Amino acid sequence: MGVQRSDVEFASSGTTIRAWWYRPDTEPGTPDPPVIVMAHGLGAVRGMRLDAFAERFAQAGYACLVFDYRHFGDSDGQPRQLLSVRRQLADYDAAISYVRSLPGVDAARVIVWGSSFSGGHALVVAARHPDLAAAISQCPFTSGPASTLVLDRRGAAKVVARGIADLASMVARREPVLVELAGTGHDAALMTAPDVVPGYLTLVPEGSAFRNEVAARIGLAIPFHSPARSMKKIRIPTLVCACDADTVAPVGPTVRAAQSNPMITLERYPYGHFDIYVGDAFERVVGDQIAFLTATVPVGV
Repeated sequence: MGVQRSDVEFASSGTTIRAWWYRPDTEPGTPDPPVIVMAHGLGAVRGMRLDAFAERFAQAGYACLVFDYRHFGDSDGQPRQLLSVRRQLADYDAAISYVRSLPGVDAARVIVWGSSFSGGHALVVAARHPDLAAAISQCPFTSGPASTLVLDRRGAAKVVARGIADLASMVARREPVLVELAGTGHDAALMTAPDVVPGYLTLVPEGSAFRNEVAARIGLAIPFHSPARSMKKIRIPTLVCACDADTVAPVGPTVRAAQSNPMITLERYPYGHFDIYVGDAFERVVGDQIAFLTATVPVGV
């Protein structure tokens, strides 16, 4: 099926959010397609392979909205590189409201999709919105404590110090104090596992608006954020794609929470956190996601 992509924008709390709008080419008289709302993970932007997923979904007959959070990528928002869980969840809510206002789509069948940090967001949004048709969460961040424990200790101490300095900077209305997103060894970075730099940074396309840094205050919030708690509240069909070799979002809390809720379908893969964006791992995972969508939110009805 052919695919059309256009640039669109919408408002979230008065800030302009920019997105790609994917529409499948359909024959006249075909029922309006369901819509998938998609955003990326920790500090990432939509160009880091979300287009690959959206193209596959659109080829399968689904409309897709792929957006950058405020403060990141092509979206507005000052200061830049400010990562707020509350604001990002609000951006998902605004995106859902936006697609429901569009003509030519099935507003009653909206799916939320997330990966890594936004995989956790997708689970929280799914729990908050029982009116959604379905949710997909891949390699999700589900436990702040578990993800914190895998960090290099010296690097984590540096993140905490910079986080405190960033809070002081916020109070003084100065520019944020930054930390790296992807680092190595004892770096002051939010992710420092050996596969992070080669896995995460190679997803960045040439000319992207991506920056490998973020306001350090999020490093103080991550240990207390655990989307696994929301998973028991989910009442819509949800697919969780978990990577057993995940060095960034340990799989244990995800598996335990998923297995406790019959609304959640758990698929496990022998991959690392960044493997599923490319190559054979991508093909396998996106194929399973399309199979889940076809079974739970079919097109053409």
